[in-house]
Amino acid sequence: MPLALSVATQPDPRLRPLLSRDYLRFRQPEEEGAAWLAPPSTAVTVIINMGEAFGGLPHAFVAGPSDACDVVSMHGEIDCVELKLTPLGAYRLFGVPVSELVNEVVALTELADLRPERLDDGLLRLADAGPAPAGEVAWVWRRLHAAHGNVPIAALAAEVGWSRRHLVDRFRAQAGLAPKTLARVLRFEELLRRLPTGRFAEVAADCGYYDQAHMNRDFREFAGTTPGDWLARVPSVQYPWVPAP
Repeated sequence: MPLALSVATQPDPRLRPLLSRDYLRFRQPEEEGAAWLAPPSTAVTVIINMGEAFGGLPHAFVAGPSDACDVVSMHGEIDCVELKLTPLGAYRLFGVPVSELVNEVVALTELADLRPERLDDGLLRLADAGPAPAGEVAWVWRRLHAAHGNVPIAALAAEVGWSRRHLVDRFRAQAGLAPKTLARVLRFEELLRRLPTGRFAEVAADCGYYDQAHMNRDFREFAGTTPGDWLARVPSVQYPWVPAP
């Protein structure tokens, strides 16, 4: 497999609450027939190509939160800047219901012409003009994120003084996924981080699964494979996705 190169760059501190990690410049030489398995994610991904667009996708695009795995085929060389936004960060920057972005890829014109050195200015401009998420939605997002999804939704609704239905409606609009679905994806994301570090049963318990069988069911649903097969195909940390079978 050709060597990939990724270089992280720190954003302006004012943008940190909107981002889930630093900017990443990613380069991958062309490889015939390469495909990647992308697991569900609560993050909103922004890609700005520095060269030719890859995979038949727009030159700059936003990929919304997802609740299912997907196979991404690689066509041509990749040279891009990747941003990972929190769902509420995406709501602030783009000013549209994040629910409209779930499992979707949408062309992005606002940032298409920006070079890496001008990203801060472009994002700050969008943030200044964008809507602020409801304080109750932000609170629930922080609670779920800190607990890797392991908080009962009814308890969160009670904490913010909303009915469960009202919380679901407002949260889905501003964070993309319904709170229960987002909680499951957060738990699965934590599982993927911890899986290489311990025994399956121990990791399952640490992540809040009832037992290993419960973990295996989520793995089948969210990744279309088993934990053992996933680990067998985990590449170097340089790669953003796991190679598809």
